[in-house]
Amino acid sequence: MRALLVTSVGVTCAAALTLPLAAPASSAPVLSAASARPPSLTTEPGTDTTDTSGTSRTTAPDTITSPDGAELRAAKSAAAPAGSTQSLPLAPLAVPSNRVAGAPAVQGLPQRDARPFSLVGVVWDDAEAELHGTVQVRTRATGTTRWSDWQDVETHNADHAADLGSAEREGRTVRGATAPLWVGDSDGVEVRVRPESPAAPESQDRAATPVPLPEGMRLELVDPGEDPAPEPARGAPANRAAVPAVFADTPPTAALPEVLTAEIAAASAVNAEVAEIGASVIPALTQAETAESVNLAPGAKPYIGPRPRIVTRKGWGADEKLRERNFGYTKSVKAAFVHHSATGNNYTCKQAPSVLRSIYRYHVKSSGWRDFGYNFAVDKCGNIYEGRAGGVTKAVLGAHTLGFNTNTMGIAVLGSYGSTNPPAAAVTAVSKLTAWKLGLFGANPKGKVTLVSGGSNKYKKGVKVKMNVISGHRDGFATECPGARLYKKLGTARTSSAKLQGR
Repeated sequence: MRALLVTSVGVTCAAALTLPLAAPASSAPVLSAASARPPSLTTEPGTDTTDTSGTSRTTAPDTITSPDGAELRAAKSAAAPAGSTQSLPLAPLAVPSNRVAGAPAVQGLPQRDARPFSLVGVVWDDAEAELHGTVQVRTRATGTTRWSDWQDVETHNADHAADLGSAEREGRTVRGATAPLWVGDSDGVEVRVRPESPAAPESQDRAATPVPLPEGMRLELVDPGEDPAPEPARGAPANRAAVPAVFADTPPTAALPEVLTAEIAAASAVNAEVAEIGASVIPALTQAETAESVNLAPGAKPYIGPRPRIVTRKGWGADEKLRERNFGYTKSVKAAFVHHSATGNNYTCKQAPSVLRSIYRYHVKSSGWRDFGYNFAVDKCGNIYEGRAGGVTKAVLGAHTLGFNTNTMGIAVLGSYGSTNPPAAAVTAVSKLTAWKLGLFGANPKGKVTLVSGGSNKYKKGVKVKMNVISGHRDGFATECPGARLYKKLGTARTSSAKLQGR
């Protein structure tokens, strides 16, 4: 079902700007190119793996011993502007006096120094192994002796991932992972992973079976690096609709000949390179400008919402060297799955690009994915961000809803919304984004769609499932995502999205 698309260096930027770039790449998924500070430890700049004794291993030649926060902050700025990951193996902690006999040991790390980081998560070797237990972390703000309270990390358990049997799942070393948690600028950490208590025995002569923790658990500490430099001020264009074609977002209006489809797919790699050196923001269009941009036949009245403003990958500072060079596409975008990132709500909208860079690095470097998992992200202020690379108008294959990544898109609202109401601005942004993107593919936000499961803990592979065109993650996988409070707002999002489409 999947073919390899090799980027053609012969395709020029001019060609990329003249082709109808929003057309699908093929008819099938395609891969195209509060305590005292503990003793300080020796760390190194760059991505490293550090064992529990504090010995770092890395290819970086320089070693920095940083007993105070000022030096650590300087190291962060000077040595790792592009971000870095520290990977710390977990080990059994001291046995508590009240531990149940036969229960698995608590694993974790005692309080320790670390190079500055802002996001944490736990990964393990087997992507299909579930973590039955609780993960808690506490962190120390950089340059202080102030430790946070214990914070829960959502155990996640493989519900956000590439589909089983897909090239992304089978062709890479993918790991099991918790959700990432945003903790802000920190330089100390402590973690504990408590296994689930054994179930009560059914009879006196039948012992309970302990639930083991996954093997190879490691704590990942992610530094997002510095924000990208702001672009020079530019004069407003005389005609907002007359933007370069790389941002013109012309959707497919009919099936294209295979030769043209191949050319468009090959040009998409060049398109990404053009975007990388182009604007940081795709500007919003009015309803009329959006209709004009899609090159419809005279008299056609499509149900397409106005294009919203979208911050590009360049705009939030994605390091394009992290991801795989090629892109993955499917036939269409028939539905949208809404998620919450489960990274917590302790971020400002100004920090949202840093949160995104951290999640991106966690998905690729820690979890083993080929790119950022979601197709789009939305912050609490309603800003919309391009997620997985490949083109905001295209049917890009994501890794957001295990079993239902094909012919769908994933939207992550940054934050945790199990017991917190999502901001109205975020829900409105979901409505705007879906009205436009689903409209490009003729999907009704208030409608239903039948999807074929690729296999999940809720639906077996091959099962046909009728879902809302705008669904929550839990509709395709047995999970709490997108959080009960956000899930309750999806009805509002569907109605608003359809209205924006003119339905």
